[in-house]
Amino acid sequence: MREAPFRVIALDTQLDRTTFCSGAEPLDSYFHRQVTQDIRRRITACFVALTPDQRVAGYYTLASASLLLADLPAAIGKKLPRSPSVPAIRMERLAVDQHFKGQGLGGALLADALDRAAATEIAAFALMVDAKDETAASFYVHHGFIALPDSPLASFLPLDTIRSTPRN
Repeated sequence: MREAPFRVIALDTQLDRTTFCSGAEPLDSYFHRQVTQDIRRRITACFVALTPDQRVAGYYTLASASLLLADLPAAIGKKLPRSPSVPAIRMERLAVDQHFKGQGLGGALLADALDRAAATEIAAFALMVDAKDETAASFYVHHGFIALPDSPLASFLPLDTIRSTPRN
């Protein structure tokens, strides 16, 4: 039986992050210099995909957030409680090292984030993202996310969608 190419775990501060290079300077800089401070301050949680030799192949971060009811498509918003916002989980960053691009790792990291968000015991309506550009926005829409009507780079996926989808 073949070993899985990646294992996704919470970021261990002992891991070598210096060689990680996604090609997006803000994502790389954050991962190299800021993420551990944000974890310590409980602002974000970071998960990394590791190769069998402990190389970081990709990462994503999750944090609590809220979605304004007024920002949601009317058909979805009318089914929710009449409060100004609903609880959500925000995927703040998602990056794959250039060496591992084109292998489906971005989609696998997104699936892992969705599984974690859906499994949490803390109430959350959706996983939301703010894409950095139209290419990233298309990636999320391809994976079932719904763009916010007035913010095409912002999208969300109701967690009930994940909870009701059978897993292998």
